[in-house]
Amino acid sequence: MTEDDDTPLHLTRIDPARNMARFYVLALQPTLFGGVSVIRNWGRIGTNGREKVETYDDVDDAGAACRRLERTKRRRGYR
Repeated sequence: MTEDDDTPLHLTRIDPARNMARFYVLALQPTLFGGVSVIRNWGRIGTNGREKVETYDDVDDAGAACRRLERTKRRRGYR
């Protein structure tokens, strides 16, 4: 995910043997005060899931946090 890319990143992890069907969505969104928020939404596929918003003052910090989260999820098997 790049700083100038405003499309959300959708990841899924499906393992029928473990009855696992999960999703994870990462998105960057500007705030009204000049900062950037990293919006994370996760849960079981077919549900609304949970959401967490983290706000950063700098676009570079938000982008780095988003890339770090993406790397972590891909290591855990999300595609």
